[in-house]
Amino acid sequence: MFGYIIANQKLLEEKQKARYKGCYCGLCAALKRRHGFFGRVALTYDMTFLVLLLTAMYEPEEEKRMETCVLHPIRKHFSWESDFTDYAADMNVALAYHNCRDDFEDDGSVVGFWESEFLTKQYQEVSKLWPRQCEAIERCLSDLAAVEKENAQAPDAAAGCFGRLMGELFCVDREFDRLLRPFGEALGRFIYLMDAVMDLKDDEKKDHYNPLKSLHASGYDAEAFHTVLTAQLGAAADAFERLPLLQDLDLLRNILYSGVWQRYEIARAKENRRNPDEGSL
Repeated sequence: MFGYIIANQKLLEEKQKARYKGCYCGLCAALKRRHGFFGRVALTYDMTFLVLLLTAMYEPEEEKRMETCVLHPIRKHFSWESDFTDYAADMNVALAYHNCRDDFEDDGSVVGFWESEFLTKQYQEVSKLWPRQCEAIERCLSDLAAVEKENAQAPDAAAGCFGRLMGELFCVDREFDRLLRPFGEALGRFIYLMDAVMDLKDDEKKDHYNPLKSLHASGYDAEAFHTVLTAQLGAAADAFERLPLLQDLDLLRNILYSGVWQRYEIARAKENRRNPDEGSL
């Protein structure tokens, strides 16, 4: 379920692009510093959003620098970190570890098995630093596995498990947790349902679990699922707009209101080109 919480860079101003990429590079550096090479392999843009959001909420001091790295060995590039960059790096490792294990357990992925093995030590370290968050991840994924085992065609139940997981990650034991948790939960539910819609046809072919199968069989088409997703993102947007944010507000709105739809829109466009007379998912 990685790769949805990204910016629509076509709609960003140059200053916003530099800010966004600088945050991503800072997260990459934190992963390398805290978890070595295999930690950096786990890097995604999703946790960049977490750094931006928590930094905007609490406005800590930022360390800004121009530096080179393995991917950019000659020309220096802008990078910045805040107090929350290390936290997001640790959560990135925790989620990547469980995602790899899930790939192995669901599909027998050899790559997933070895990646989870390489991340085991790092995950154990993260668990010691952030026991509440890691226990929540394990508990919510266990609850989700139970829903899947029962083949429960209850989208709210399945999405709720992932929503609770995300809600815990957005809480850092500070004053705004009461506002951040409902936002994280709503965003998590949206991501889960988006992923279910994206995987629906493939899951039906492979006879894999998907909580939307019954709805699809009962007549839900692409437009109906789009309405479901829009409603769920609306709940996340309502919670987001209650947050006392000023810094990077336009950048965060770009991600939440436009960026999260990018993979979905690309997939639908491809499907429409293949089957112009049929509704696509």
